[in-house]
Amino acid sequence: MRAALPLLLAVIALSPSARADEWFGSDKALHFGVSAAIASGSYALTTAFTDRRSIAFGVGAGVALGAGVAKESWDALGHGDPSWKDFTWDVVGTIAGLAFAYGVDLLVRPTPTSTTNATAASRTFDRQAGGVTFRF
Repeated sequence: MRAALPLLLAVIALSPSARADEWFGSDKALHFGVSAAIASGSYALTTAFTDRRSIAFGVGAGVALGAGVAKESWDALGHGDPSWKDFTWDVVGTIAGLAFAYGVDLLVRPTPTSTTNATAASRTFDRQAGGVTFRF
């Protein structure tokens, strides 16, 4: 997997359409907006399962950037015009989406305290399937 990213970047950089790509082209706002929406939505969804904001940041960033890499990889396979400038706007949108989600999170949820974290850590959920009890 580590070899795939440099290969993708080389294909994008050497693409003939990369030279005609504008930094503020019409598709850049779409890359920014979709990445921001994916990052903030993933962050918000993650907070339903954990109180740790660092995990929500990681999930939000990973999902949004993963979508950006997938889109540019799809383009590099001949289904569009791959662009590292598009991916740059994906990164900027991801940062903006995470900043927005974090700001809303600070307004809506109180800052977790050590007792909140200890309580959350000691919480367990039992699920039974086929006579076997699974503890989460």
